[in-house]
Amino acid sequence: MTGKKEKIPTLTKKLNPAKSIQRAREIKQGGTEWRIKLSVGEYTWSSRMDRLRIIRKGLPFESIEVISKKANLSIKQVLNLFGVPQTTYNKKKKDKDLLSGRESELILVLNELLDFGLEVFNNEPEKFQRWLKKPNLSLGGALPESLYDSVTGLQEVRNSLNRLEYGNMA
Repeated sequence: MTGKKEKIPTLTKKLNPAKSIQRAREIKQGGTEWRIKLSVGEYTWSSRMDRLRIIRKGLPFESIEVISKKANLSIKQVLNLFGVPQTTYNKKKKDKDLLSGRESELILVLNELLDFGLEVFNNEPEKFQRWLKKPNLSLGGALPESLYDSVTGLQEVRNSLNRLEYGNMA
C-alpha cells in the first residue's frame, strides 16, 4: 500500500435532482409522449389531462391483449387484476365495448410504468421482467408485478424504479 486512496468505480448512477425535476416537469407539461397501439388506432397522451380524456372515453377491450403482451402476463392474469371474468371479456371484446374508466386508467398507467421501467433497465426487457418477478424490499417484500391491481400499487412500483434509477436501493 502506498497510502494513496484508490478510487473504486461505482456501477450506480449518481443522484441528479435536476434531472428528476426536469423529468417531472416534462411529464406534467406534456414533454413525454406515451402511446398504446391497437388495431383500431393509436392512443397517445403527453400529460395527465390528455390521459384523463382517454380514461373518460374508455379504451377498447383489445387493450387488455396489448398490455398483456407488454407486461409479459397472460390475458387471464390481466383479467384477474381487473376482476373481469373471461366470458365477460370475450363478449365485450366481440361487441367492441369499452373498458370502464378504472380499467382504462390502470391500462394507461401500467403502460407508462412499463415504458419507464424499460428505460431504467436500459431497454433490456429480460432484466426488467426478472426484476418485476422478484420480491422487492422497498415494496415490503412484494413482487412488483403483484401491485398492478391499483393505481397506488403502480405508483409504489414507479417510486421503487425511481430509487433504483438513481442508485438508492432502499
